[in-house]
Amino acid sequence: MTLSVNTNVAAMIALQNLNGTTRELDVTQNRVSTGLKVTGAKDNAAVYAIAQGMRADVGALNAVSSSLNRAKSITDVALAAGETISDLLIQMKEKVIAASEGSVDTVARAALNEDFKSIRAQIATIVQNAKFDGANLINGSLTSGLEMLADSDATSAITLIPENMSVGGSIITIQNSTNLLSLASSSTALALVNASLQNTNSALARIGSVGKKVDAHIVFVSKLSDSLKGGIGNLVDADMATESAKLQALQIKQQLGAQAVSIANSAPQIILSLFKG
Repeated sequence: MTLSVNTNVAAMIALQNLNGTTRELDVTQNRVSTGLKVTGAKDNAAVYAIAQGMRADVGALNAVSSSLNRAKSITDVALAAGETISDLLIQMKEKVIAASEGSVDTVARAALNEDFKSIRAQIATIVQNAKFDGANLINGSLTSGLEMLADSDATSAITLIPENMSVGGSIITIQNSTNLLSLASSSTALALVNASLQNTNSALARIGSVGKKVDAHIVFVSKLSDSLKGGIGNLVDADMATESAKLQALQIKQQLGAQAVSIANSAPQIILSLFKG
């Protein structure tokens, strides 16, 4: 081995090893601080690209979830309104049956007719106010189905079908002119109320079926999103127990490397002893 004051090979090797340890320590410290073993394309280009694609899917599913939650709220409001209307129609039928008795005098019939009109007006009010975020499934404002996002590619949708429960429509067949002021008109009213009640219950069944479908899809989207997040974690998350142990080892290795550099740097001191008189 040549002793030289110009070139200290041992010190260069020790320094290279120390620099390598420092780089490893930087990587480990970054993993510990972020909790990720892949934070960018430089760490692992293939894994990063896959993870980014999955993150995009998760973001899209968040939008789908928002759309489905809006659909759920719209159908829940429509169902609540429809169920109230069904209850009111039952009350209305009671008034009509009472007015269908031949012995009812004019005063009583007029009172029953006022109750009948009041319930009809209440139904109309409920229909017009059964809206959420500007959407009303039961007042006839929607001429076609309301499509809500169902997947992350925006290629499929769940359609909310409107049911027009406006007074005098195809479901609530009772007319604004319907009254209980005579036996004949009461008989006509009874037929209309019975038809309206049957139609309303059928419409509620249809709305409820779509609402159930929306609820089931919300659960599915949530599970799918959780699965994707778990997959992303498997790809990019660091094993903190392993990184902690590695951090301890690298810190010790760094200290030893610094000592090795110090020892290698002191080696040329031996040359001085060769020139002592």
